[in-house]
Amino acid sequence: MKILFRLLLGSLLALGAGCATRPTATATRTAGTHAPAPLLLISIDAYRYDYIERGFSPTLAMLARTGVHAASMQPAFPSLTFPNHYTIVTGLRPDQHGIVSNTMFDPRLGKFSLGNRQAVSDGRWWDEATPIWETADRHGLRTATMFWPGSEADIHGRHPDYWLPYDGRLTADQRVDQVLAWLDLPPGQRPTFLTLYFDAVDHAGHEYGPDTPQLDEALRTTDAALARLVRGLRQRGLFDKINLIVLADHGMASVPLNHSVLIDRLIPLDQLRTVDLGVLAGFDPKSGSAVDRTRFAAIERQLEQPQQHMQCWDKTRVPARFDYGHNPRVPQLLCLADVGWRITTSNYRGHLSVGEHGYDNADPRMQALFVAHGPAFRVDAKVGKFPNVDVYPLMTHLLGIPARPNDGSYDAVKDMLKPAAR
Repeated sequence: MKILFRLLLGSLLALGAGCATRPTATATRTAGTHAPAPLLLISIDAYRYDYIERGFSPTLAMLARTGVHAASMQPAFPSLTFPNHYTIVTGLRPDQHGIVSNTMFDPRLGKFSLGNRQAVSDGRWWDEATPIWETADRHGLRTATMFWPGSEADIHGRHPDYWLPYDGRLTADQRVDQVLAWLDLPPGQRPTFLTLYFDAVDHAGHEYGPDTPQLDEALRTTDAALARLVRGLRQRGLFDKINLIVLADHGMASVPLNHSVLIDRLIPLDQLRTVDLGVLAGFDPKSGSAVDRTRFAAIERQLEQPQQHMQCWDKTRVPARFDYGHNPRVPQLLCLADVGWRITTSNYRGHLSVGEHGYDNADPRMQALFVAHGPAFRVDAKVGKFPNVDVYPLMTHLLGIPARPNDGSYDAVKDMLKPAAR
């Protein structure tokens, strides 16, 4: 495995060397200004805001104590992985950036799901928005992504300068080592904006639940990888020179195995198209025919009546606070399970997760971690809860690049920064 990883790293660096004709950051910035401090955005998938209090994340606690720690960070709706990772790097809510769920249907592009490599790497799914690495690249900053939803797609004709297709076999330590290797590149090739993604906490939450020894062990191993990163930064003299933002895309809630809404016992699934099941289920008319639309309207009226353990809406009647339902990729009929429940069918024989997310994004169990540390950030600063759309304008400010139109507010988060950095 180590040999394979070194070969992969060598190929990646060779790819970066092939991009040497791109102007460097210092060559494109206004004369008399300084290149920004490097910014490393770290996602610990499904690290709920309160996990840090369990005592299994000493490195993360150190970063929080010597930097900025938010009470929590609210995900966008739906509180799912792909929509929220793309929200963080675009500043747009899912209804605006087009990644409206982990599983979607588009009449032009077909079906999208996390495991569909062809869809995930197709830039047409992602091009309703502009991720921060594209803007940074256009303003002369090199970029690198150690996994991030969207980063392996050719969005508007661009990738990050350095990137890898997602491979869950790469260990947390190997992911850290890759980031450090990028930071070891010569100045003209070294990235200024980087991402790093960890997924062990999410996997343990789904498989075993959020209140289990296995989840606690995932917290330990992920924190050990963070400690490896901090050691590597210290050895390179970078720890006090790099801005770190450590966050999560959402939280996690426990879902007992018997907490299933069996949707096929409520409606005839053969009379509509099922886009997705799970926490947020979505349905469309089976076709555009008048008969199918009439049937679908009757099913909608039935499900929009009060239901046990879920709520259903036509997409035009989704509660306004979710900011969801206008994008064409949002299914016509949505059913949202109550926290602690799932929506499935009586004949489903696959694996059921005992931990889930995707629920109402205001629920405490869906709230995410946010910690920031570095030369731009205050020390031992506690800030209140804020929405994750605000991370994007914070990052563009730190990088000194113009923010694209977004749903966030720099003014809402600027007090995280030292006065000189505002």
